[in-house]
Amino acid sequence: MTVPTEQQLAARCGKLSLEEKIQLLTGRDSWSTWPMEKIGLHSIVMSDGPAGVRGDAWDERSPSINLPSPTAAAAAWDRRLIRRYGEALGSEATRKNVHVVLGPTINIQRTPYGGRHFEAFSEDPVLTGILAAEYVKGVQSFGVGATIKHYIANDSETDRFTVDVQVDERTLREVYLLAFEEPIVHGGSWLVMSAYNSVNGASASENVLLETPLNAEWAFDGLVVSDWTAVRSLESAKVPQDLAMPGPSSAWSESLIDAVRAGEIDEALIDRKVVRLLRLAARVGALHVDEADDRAAPLPEVELRDVARESAIAGTVLLKNDGILPLVAPASIAVIGEGAVIARTQGGGSATVIPSSVVTPLEGVRAAFPDSSVTWAQGAVVQRGLADLADGTFTSGGVAGMAVKYYSGGALLAEEVRRASGIVSFDAHALAAKSDLIEFTLTYAPGVVSSSVALGVAGLCDFEVLVGGSAIATGELRLDAADDPAAAVLHPPSAVFTAPIEDGRVDLTVRFVPKLGEMGVAMSFRVGTPPSERSADELIAEAVAAAGDADVAIVVVSTSSEVESEGFDRNTLALPGTQDALVRAIAAANPRTVVVVNTGAPVTLPWRHDVAAILSMWFPGQEFGHALGDVLTGASEPRGRLPMTWPDAEDRVPVSNVAPRNGVLNYAEGIHVGYRAWLRERAEPAYSFGFGLGYTTWDVESVEVVDDARDDVSVRVTVRNTGPRAGSSVVQAYLRRESESSVDRPERWLAGFEAVSAEAGESVDVAMEIPRRRFAHWDGTWSVEPGEFALMVGFSSDDIRSTVDVAV
Repeated sequence: MTVPTEQQLAARCGKLSLEEKIQLLTGRDSWSTWPMEKIGLHSIVMSDGPAGVRGDAWDERSPSINLPSPTAAAAAWDRRLIRRYGEALGSEATRKNVHVVLGPTINIQRTPYGGRHFEAFSEDPVLTGILAAEYVKGVQSFGVGATIKHYIANDSETDRFTVDVQVDERTLREVYLLAFEEPIVHGGSWLVMSAYNSVNGASASENVLLETPLNAEWAFDGLVVSDWTAVRSLESAKVPQDLAMPGPSSAWSESLIDAVRAGEIDEALIDRKVVRLLRLAARVGALHVDEADDRAAPLPEVELRDVARESAIAGTVLLKNDGILPLVAPASIAVIGEGAVIARTQGGGSATVIPSSVVTPLEGVRAAFPDSSVTWAQGAVVQRGLADLADGTFTSGGVAGMAVKYYSGGALLAEEVRRASGIVSFDAHALAAKSDLIEFTLTYAPGVVSSSVALGVAGLCDFEVLVGGSAIATGELRLDAADDPAAAVLHPPSAVFTAPIEDGRVDLTVRFVPKLGEMGVAMSFRVGTPPSERSADELIAEAVAAAGDADVAIVVVSTSSEVESEGFDRNTLALPGTQDALVRAIAAANPRTVVVVNTGAPVTLPWRHDVAAILSMWFPGQEFGHALGDVLTGASEPRGRLPMTWPDAEDRVPVSNVAPRNGVLNYAEGIHVGYRAWLRERAEPAYSFGFGLGYTTWDVESVEVVDDARDDVSVRVTVRNTGPRAGSSVVQAYLRRESESSVDRPERWLAGFEAVSAEAGESVDVAMEIPRRRFAHWDGTWSVEPGEFALMVGFSSDDIRSTVDVAV
């Protein structure tokens, strides 16, 4: 679609009054902007990403494709795959009538303790930026805007609304801004989201960084949207902060008009914001122009599932293999772990989507090995808080699901049947937001022979639980002072009660009286089941017995949404509960133990030398089980490589601080982030950046600098598949300063990479272009220090196979 010129957009802006202009600069509601019919402007609808497109409602009746988490997708190191991943998201947005996807998240994983790292790509800015550019191109190929976020230095969750990140200019440029530059300059992103935090004393939505480098150097012509509620004062209107979300009110709503009329803020600044909003509207088809809509049609669901499955396989990292994988038709398999049946397909928080179905690891193993005897044991408790009631265990009036009634002032507003055992609402137009009483009615059949069952309720509310018309539980659920209000919407406080069972079921009525918190109309209410109260020793003993009787044990270890989610950081890298003890016990009972690590970010694996194989599958999306089956059988090779370093022990992590002191978080490590910090400390991690095995082996045969006379350096690398079967790898190129340098530099830093495939014994040539900027450092401008650099080629940051000198 042709986008009107700057002059044409300015002409439309000129038809608006000051009041109309300023109205456009705050959202209409939680997910959309205001329309303005007289200039042909329609409402722009936004939706959370980045691993699915939820749409403007949190509703299980409107499911979404659940792709693998961005850490999983990034682990493929594959431009083509990430482009396809972005296309799947663009397709989903088109299907759901969404104009803007609020993703990708491309903040840097400066420490493994970040609680939201599953949403981001990598600890390295080059890898992050290149993959983010492909993601953006894929989404926008459908005429849907991609939003790179959160600009800038929003790399941890502790005190995220108020923390002031102190970071020197060189580090900001070479690490944190660099990750954003690529998807803007080469990806052409149409939106940037400003963050909650401050950077060097100024809030991200009021920061000069929104002008330089974003506009002045990178020529960004898109829209800067705030993170939700991140616009807090009129100061943000004086910089290129264009849109305040959510609406219908913000810090700009009324006072901005007075400030412009008083001459405190130039109306030209307002016009600039409106023109950028109109340009975005034109790009996404929300501004009337006299030509046909030529946006691509949505992809069929089967193709989206293929993307989910391929991405999960491509991102799976084989961390260890003593030769047990791929498995050859075992007669019996013991599948162990809570995560094998309660699959962790995605991280918690605003990134959550609701898929139409999920293939669990247990289902995937059974499908992949139909002739094997497959058993399951829980082994350990992972869950914290309440789990949703399992699909098929609750009904209302003989219909699957629960009846929900909404009341206001004693009058019934509406009634509906929901298939999930909870509701989530972010919108003032939603029924929940209009209600002062919400009532769930359901019949729950837990499938156990017992006279009672433990259940729970969650929400910010007063509650009452009735069985047979009599109250069996009442209470108040409120936030603690230290709780993150946004996180508390999805992880609200809960209370547990015991309900009587008769004839295998219990008829429940649960009444919620909402108590709105700092997030206004955002709320959630749920009925669910608390964690199992069986003893750890009993669960481990049961699992050991199953593993000891099987040819192979497959243990799924995982985190929970209370460990990895938006709104808080991790305080340990250990797996929750007794899972480490479980793995040790299983490995002792069966030497043929394969461990599947189902986490969004690194965890410590103290038993890693005791098991036969380890697969990191991250949060692999709804096709989890199928992808696992493909990898275990060898139908597909796990071809992932780590996009971040995995530590061996927590006391060796070189960068670990996420908690501000007196409101300030100091990035004292400077440019030495991730593997660079490990190399500087001469510390040995469990698994290094870029590491990953496969079902074949590789070597570098030669590295040749083809052309270094231009600004960019052209390199040809020849690699050989030295193993017995076809396979894939990632060729990685790093730079190191060889001659004496006047500036502090990393031991080595990533300069380029290429995913490759080859048949057994085949050699392939890989062409790499190393941009001049990879040699540069920031000293007020980008400078290349003349002298010798080493170009180091290998298969991880610690696995260098060949080095050539490059004179610059």
